[in-house]
Amino acid sequence: MKTRIIYIEQKGDSLAGPGRIGRVRYSDSGKSLYYRELHLFRFQGYKANYFDEATHDEYWVSGPRRDGEDSLYPAVIEIDEDVREEYWREIRRLPERMEEATFMSSGN
Repeated sequence: MKTRIIYIEQKGDSLAGPGRIGRVRYSDSGKSLYYRELHLFRFQGYKANYFDEATHDEYWVSGPRRDGEDSLYPAVIEIDEDVREEYWREIRRLPERMEEATFMSSGN
């Protein structure tokens, strides 16, 4: 399966929710993805583009931005430990921050 580092934000009942940087696996068809225990399916929603098959919770999933302004509104973003080094080195190009597990996004 193809994998990629992404930004994922659970929307819940509002426009903003907890955000993370992590690695997803794409299905063979590319129409769904797997993140931890979640199986997310693509759809067109209001400020969301995926939903969880089991709970129907909505998520915004996108490629991480080089400037770190991934969230729509100001938020602290957590970075999964297994992608932290690659995220700071390859995506943000700030290897001196590799020990940081969170960062502040001012929103875009």
